[in-house]
Amino acid sequence: MADTSPEAFEKLMELARGMTPAEKLRQSFRLTRFMIRMQEAAIRREHPEASDREIHLRAAARRLGRDLTLAAYGWDSAGHDD
Repeated sequence: MADTSPEAFEKLMELARGMTPAEKLRQSFRLTRFMIRMQEAAIRREHPEASDREIHLRAAARRLGRDLTLAAYGWDSAGHDD
């Protein structure tokens, strides 16, 4: 972590080592939800006219890729300008 001091990084690792597996899993879910919200916010700025469904699908396409988004949601991102 180039932007983190060794002391801060060690403190982060110390905190992580003190977490239970359940706490680590909850934190992973929180970070994933945060990442998705950030991704959707960026898409909303790029496409202010898009519906909530389209925002969801565009975000899914960015995470999953075209083939998996098509298989999972029946939505083909190839026809869109991302």
